[in-house]
This record gives sequence, structure tokens and C-alpha cells, in this order.
Amino acid sequence: MIKKVILGITLFTTIVGFSQKNNTSAYSFFGIGDRNNMTSVEQMSMGGIGASYFSEYQLNFSNPAANANLDFTTYSLALENKNIWAKDETDSQRGSATFLSYLAMGIPLGEKGGLTFGLSPNSIVGYSLVTKGIDTNNDPIDATLYSGEGGSNKVFFGAGYQLFKNFNIGIQGGYIFGKIENNIINQQEGASLATKYQTTANLTGFDLNVGFQYKALLNNKINLYLGGNFELQNELELKGNEYLYSVSLESFESPRDTILNTKSSGILTSPLKSSLGLGIGKENKWFAGIDYSYQKALQIDGDIFNSYSKISYDDYNKISFGGYYTPKFNSITNYWERVTYRAGMKFEQTGLLVDASGNRTDFTAINDFGISFGVGLPIGKQLSNINVGFELGKRGEATKGLVQENYFNFKLGLSLNDKWFKKLEIF
Repeated sequence: MIKKVILGITLFTTIVGFSQKNNTSAYSFFGIGDRNNMTSVEQMSMGGIGASYFSEYQLNFSNPAANANLDFTTYSLALENKNIWAKDETDSQRGSATFLSYLAMGIPLGEKGGLTFGLSPNSIVGYSLVTKGIDTNNDPIDATLYSGEGGSNKVFFGAGYQLFKNFNIGIQGGYIFGKIENNIINQQEGASLATKYQTTANLTGFDLNVGFQYKALLNNKINLYLGGNFELQNELELKGNEYLYSVSLESFESPRDTILNTKSSGILTSPLKSSLGLGIGKENKWFAGIDYSYQKALQIDGDIFNSYSKISYDDYNKISFGGYYTPKFNSITNYWERVTYRAGMKFEQTGLLVDASGNRTDFTAINDFGISFGVGLPIGKQLSNINVGFELGKRGEATKGLVQENYFNFKLGLSLNDKWFKKLEIF
């Protein structure tokens, strides 16, 4: 009986850029890679909440209705550094990646509207792992290298409007595009040539997100916040090629006989994803909120996905808690009283099911738990901020041939605010 054991995971370190290898997760092997829950540094530091949260000078990427509250033109960008300690039942490895997390701009439109636009990753592929086959005498009989890179990016445009007092609505559309390459190289013991199976795919699609937010005054100081956003069902189309050929690995990879060269395609359908949020707080002082998100299982079809016998999808669930506290946002004597302190927690059932045996009889759910915290550091005496966020967590488990990932993520963001179209005042 052949026992396959994951011997090691080679994790990529990258430079800044959307098009670079910017992930370190073995789970990015599946589907179109790790799906990115697009959140700002401020949101990530509060567990990822966003359905009911808004700010007059910060962007909210989750709920487009928050755009209606913008009072300042806001330029926002962030760098993200991911660090993962991955282990299975026999081995462990560490890896890291650094990349541009998002680049966006928000513009207020009068007193009742606002819009945002920008660019961010949508999904990320970046892995390299090895499995080895051994016989009953523990002698090696083959080795297989799995590697992949690429992913997809999203260009988005959103707008919000105050429909009536304290009630906002919003809509955000996005164009998704990218390229994914997956490779499997198998080397048999004693064979002079290895076999390589490669898939390359370009993916395109659109998504649409609509939302609402409502603020109610509980007393003279405390507000109640309600919100919801709904990512409508969308399809991502993949078109590419499948290759199967023999290669020589003696000095560098040299293709030899081509066995398969054919076009392939696939469709990933994302059903409606609903998020609801509830918050309470005092403006510019403190806020505490809870979000809940739900989505039915993803659906995959087509030639590109036929080889993924080890995965299936279940319903997605996520619950997040978080908030912030600012001692005195307009203090002119004490800088640290103007610093915003944030913290949060999340529990996510990702919907990904993995059966390491490939027999489709023993699937394990891949869940994600994380805690987060961060600070917003004012720049000078303005409303602009340097935002720093940290996230620690665990995804998956080191049982049944699977991988457990303990992670530490760091985000550094810059939020610059300016007032456009100032009226000329005569004294």
C-alpha cells in the first residue's frame, strides 16, 4: 500500500505588486485560489466588520452605502505582509509574502453622496509542495511536485447616496481579471524523464454588491447602527489550455514528447452572499459591532476543474466582532489621545472541503479563526492617518493528510484626506 506523505511546503516570498506571487498558502491550490475578503486596514483590525460601520474620512470596502457619509476626498493604499507556519502530521515549514493590498480613492459628492474606485486582489494562487510515494518497505518509488502562481484582481467602482435622513443605499460593481498557472511534475524512481501536467487559465467576470446603512439615535450621545450588503450571484469564466508532456530535470526543465495539448474551460458560480451588521457607538469616540455573512456553496463546472477530485464546497459562514476607541479625536495638546485603538475577532467556515485521499469519501471542512488589533496614527494635526493592523489565526488542521496553517498578517495603510471644491471666503 502506497503511503503519501507531504514532506515539505516551499512557500514563496515576493515583492510588492498585484501580479507577483503573493500568497504562501497550500490551500490556494484549490479552485481559483484564496478568495480575498476585501477589507481596509481599519476593518481588518476590527475582525473584518463593515456592514454597519462607516466613517466620514475612511473608506469601507464591504458596504458601498458607507460612501454616502464621506466628507473628505480620501486617498487610501495598503501593503500586506503574510507569514504562515504550516505543518502536517510529519513536517512543518514557514513562509512569507509581501504585496500591495489595495489602492483606492473616495470622493464626496455634495452632502448626500459619495463614490469610491480602486484596485485590489480578488483571489491569490501561490504554493509549492511535494509529496512522496513509498512502498511497504519504506523505499521511495516516486515524488510529485505541485506548484502554482497567479490569481485574479478586481477593478471596482462604487457609489452611495443618502435616500433620506440617516438612511443610505449604495451599489458597487467590479471587473475581475487574471491568470492562473498550475503545474504537477511526477518523477518515478529510476526513470530518466519526468511527466509534467500543466494548466493555464485566463479568468474574467463581473460582480455587483448592493447595500444599505441606517443610524438611529438612542440618546443624546449613543447611536445604533444597522447595515447590510448583498453580493449578487456572479460567474467567473476560465479559458485556457491543458498540457501533458515528458521533461528532463537533469539541469533545467527541458520539454520532450508532448502527450496532450488541448483547450479547456470552466465556470465558477458564486451564489448570493448576504452580510448583516449591528453596531452601537458614539461618533468619533467608540464603536462596537458584529457582522454575520452567509453564502450557499460555490459551484464549479468545466474541464479545468475536473481534476479537483480532492475538493468540494459547502455553505460559507462568517461571524465577526470588533470595534474602536479614540480617547479624544480633536485633542490639540496630547497626540496619543487622538490615536485610534482597534480590536476584533472572526470565525469563518470557508466552505472549502478537502479529502486528501481523493476518494471523495472523507471530506474535512477548512475553518479559519483569527483575532486582530491595530492603531490609527494621526499625521500632524489633520484627519489623515497611518493605519497599522495585525491579525493572528489558524486555518485548517494537521489531520487526515491535511495542513494546518498558523498565520500572522500585518497591514500598513495610508489614508490621506483633503477637502476638494473649497468655497472662497472673504473676511
